[in-house]
Amino acid sequence: MSLHSGSLRATVFPRSTALTEALFVVGGIGFISLLAQISLPVPGSPVPVTGQTLAVLLIGTTYGARLGFITFATYLLAGIAGAPIFAPSATSANHGLDRLVGATGGYLIGMLVASLLLGYLADRKADQKFRTSFPALLLGDLVIFTFGLAWLHASLDMTWAATIKAGLTPFILGEALKIAITATSLPLVWRKISRSLNR
Repeated sequence: MSLHSGSLRATVFPRSTALTEALFVVGGIGFISLLAQISLPVPGSPVPVTGQTLAVLLIGTTYGARLGFITFATYLLAGIAGAPIFAPSATSANHGLDRLVGATGGYLIGMLVASLLLGYLADRKADQKFRTSFPALLLGDLVIFTFGLAWLHASLDMTWAATIKAGLTPFILGEALKIAITATSLPLVWRKISRSLNR
């Protein structure tokens, strides 16, 4: 496979204008918001299982660093401003500043950082082969949970054992599945695009 520099979005739409990029941002916000609504409460934990991290993995890797970061930052700003687009939670509203500064706000900050990191790695072809996309996605997920756990620990004054039990353990299997799906599907998409571009 002939590897292409840049993100998947930049490869498919190499001549993007300000208008097309704005449309990508709006579409990305809609995609993140939609997957964020897939939310299952976890008994004993303020952190629900959501599709939000899958959305971040996909947006970060396909959009590239700049547009991926802008998209998630705009998503955060829209949610803070009052749009009901954050993941539903039994302990807080799905919008507003309180959600960002609350116990689970660290996960949102981690997603913002992860979108930039994943985009940076994707801009350097990390998403084009499984052997590089898997560790890149794993690193992005680790960033999300590092911020999330640190914030949860500080906000609720929990022991680290309790923090990990509430904020990490219930999500390991689901996150592994999300990473595996993304790390497998992206190289397949790249392979099809490469064949099309090299005809």
